[in-house]
Amino acid sequence: MRRNHSQTAQRRSHHALSNVRVSRCDCGELRVSHRACPNCGKYNGRVVIDVVARGKRDARRAKRRQTELRESGQATEKKEKETAPAK
Repeated sequence: MRRNHSQTAQRRSHHALSNVRVSRCDCGELRVSHRACPNCGKYNGRVVIDVVARGKRDARRAKRRQTELRESGQATEKKEKETAPAK
């Protein structure tokens, strides 16, 4: 059965997007409410995410990806101008 415009509008009235609620962390960064801070890893005054270990893991993963791409011949490395003329 066909829906009229009023019923369609009433259904769509709940489709509006709401703003993201942010608050300040102890470190001063903005963070999403009820989530750990991505900068320092604290939530509710306690450290729940080891940010240093996370950074090391991400660097290790990126390095592994680069070596795999290089070995497979898919890497597009940027050659820096090491022999650039000095001015």
